[in-house]
Amino acid sequence: MNIAIFPGQGAQFEGMGKDLFDSFTQAQERFVQANEILGFDIAKIMFEGSKEDLQQTKVTQPAIFLHSVILAEVLGDKVASQAAAGHSLGEFSALTYSGALEFESGLRLVQQRASAMQTACEKTEGTMAAVLGLENKIVEKICEETTGVVVAANYNCPGQLVISGERLAIEQACVALKEVGARRALILPVGGAFHSPLMETARVELAQAIASTPFHSPKIPVYQNVTAQSTTDANEIQENLVKQLTGAVKWTQSIEQMIADGAKGFIEIGPGNVLQGLVKKIDRSMETFSGQQRL
Repeated sequence: MNIAIFPGQGAQFEGMGKDLFDSFTQAQERFVQANEILGFDIAKIMFEGSKEDLQQTKVTQPAIFLHSVILAEVLGDKVASQAAAGHSLGEFSALTYSGALEFESGLRLVQQRASAMQTACEKTEGTMAAVLGLENKIVEKICEETTGVVVAANYNCPGQLVISGERLAIEQACVALKEVGARRALILPVGGAFHSPLMETARVELAQAIASTPFHSPKIPVYQNVTAQSTTDANEIQENLVKQLTGAVKWTQSIEQMIADGAKGFIEIGPGNVLQGLVKKIDRSMETFSGQQRL
């Protein structure tokens, strides 16, 4: 069983998608459609914008979604995956690829998600930190013992966990984590405390948007971040998407479940190759491929 995996925020790069636009009529049509849906020229920013331009949340999230979904469309039968999953934002790409969301619906939700998250970030000073070299249970214990809001947010691979919460609490947790043996506890250059309770206002706003968006039963199972389990139930998909904004991204657990379910290979569809590296750190025997290299 081969599984398509889709990256999240942080995978963007200058000039992203230009090769797709130049080579495929289908891609050109999607970019024109996206500009109309979003109300600004995202294609121009993706192709010509600076690193700083692409780091704006309102640009980053739609840009990664666009790159991933368009790449999947032009690849067509070259992907032939039996299931799909996405890391955080990438879950929207996976759902669109699977047929659970139409392209326009997926892009609109991503735009609304980005806007809601940006607003939540402006209300409370939050951040995230990468913790390397500790078992999950030790990191979770330190989070519980730290005063203030701080939670385990991204279970990326064994020995790599991202925590999220109030800036002061994160700083205190980083000190404590180093004291108990963390190889690194590094505050990340992000705009807020994603996948933590500080995203509650964004969760409420996105829940309303999701409730008014038509979802379909996907053609293939989708493994969702908050459960690390596969589903083809449209209602369950909606519920889990809402929970994702304040819940943890269980990427390690998801990959382990896919392997237990018979996965033999993973193809990363979208900008970058971060997810391939995480898969290898979870299980070195797994084959990984780049969608970009299969064009």
